[in-house]
Amino acid sequence: MSGRLAGKTAFITAAGHGIGRAAASAMAREGARVFATDISSDALASLAAEHSEIETFVLDVLKAEDVEQAPARVGAPDIVFNCAGYVHNGTILETTEERWDFSFDLNVKSQFRVLKAFLPLMLAKGGGSVINMASVASSVKGVPNRAVYSATKAAVIGLTKAVAADYVAEGIRCNAICPGTVDTPSLNERMRASGDYEAARKAFIARQPMGRLATADEIAPLIIYLASDESRFVTGQIHVIDGGWVM
Repeated sequence: MSGRLAGKTAFITAAGHGIGRAAASAMAREGARVFATDISSDALASLAAEHSEIETFVLDVLKAEDVEQAPARVGAPDIVFNCAGYVHNGTILETTEERWDFSFDLNVKSQFRVLKAFLPLMLAKGGGSVINMASVASSVKGVPNRAVYSATKAAVIGLTKAVAADYVAEGIRCNAICPGTVDTPSLNERMRASGDYEAARKAFIARQPMGRLATADEIAPLIIYLASDESRFVTGQIHVIDGGWVM
């Protein structure tokens, strides 16, 4: 199969919905051998039904043992996309230690687990591209009611730069993407949970200068670029894709 990712193997977390699913589909179309993981077997079955060439398996990135076993199934990937995450809503005074710990476990430590599992294989292979999911709500921009979430995504940015610096001479590139507000199933769940879906949606749209939300398919091309050899001179960078939110 031809394509910008032909001959490459990709491993993706949280590939069942939203940006992860869009990335898995785009990578498959570009010729990559894609291993798509998620905690939802139903979401993975739906993805596999759309793309029979994508290999799927259930993976809970909160479980260290499960992540440690993933390389035995995947082998040495050329691309790792750490997409799993959780958005906590609230100020620091509205946050419990339990929510703080859960947010850091899922948003940051899961990436640590994945990198610990796959980096040795990538290094032995001669390199590869790591793409970490961060956010505009981080060290990039202060956003109301995102205290814990912003702290976790700022940590992802720091982790990204550290990995890039540590392995730049060994063929590993590590970059982060910082989306603005993207119309995904998880966002819609949060809007419904607010009690007033329409008001919540209008509020999310209002903070986007373009007057609309992004689609997951609009984020996927940036991920393809970072995964491909077209970005072979790009590492340690924070790629904002937010419709002008922080311009």
